[in-house]
Amino acid sequence: MSGTVPSDEPVNKPEEQANEFRVQGRLVELDALRFTPAGVPVLNFKLEHASTRMEAGTARKVACEIEAVAFEADARLLAAATLGLELRLEGFIDRKSRNSRKLVLHAMRIEFVTNR
Repeated sequence: MSGTVPSDEPVNKPEEQANEFRVQGRLVELDALRFTPAGVPVLNFKLEHASTRMEAGTARKVACEIEAVAFEADARLLAAATLGLELRLEGFIDRKSRNSRKLVLHAMRIEFVTNR
C-alpha cells in the first residue's frame, strides 16, 4: 500500500487544516440585508485594507479590497453600519460559491474600531 490512506482516517488532522483570517480596514460597500431560504440573515460587504508590512527586510505597502459575508447577529449588526467605518474582522475564507474560484471572507467576529 504505497501512498494510500485508509478511508476511515482523515487525510489531514484538524490542526493542519488551519483557515483563520484577521484583517482591519474601512467599510466601502454594504449590500442590503437579505435572508437565506431557511430564514438566516446574511449580508455581503466589502472592506478596503491598507497597511505597511515587512517582507524580506523591506517595507511593503499593502492595499486590497476584500469581499466578505456575515450571517446571523453579525449581519444584523453590520446592516446598521455606515460606509467609511473602520472594522476589525476575524473569520475564514472560502469560495464565493460552489462553482467559483473567487474567495470571500466569512466574518465570524466583527469589531468596530474607534479612534480615541
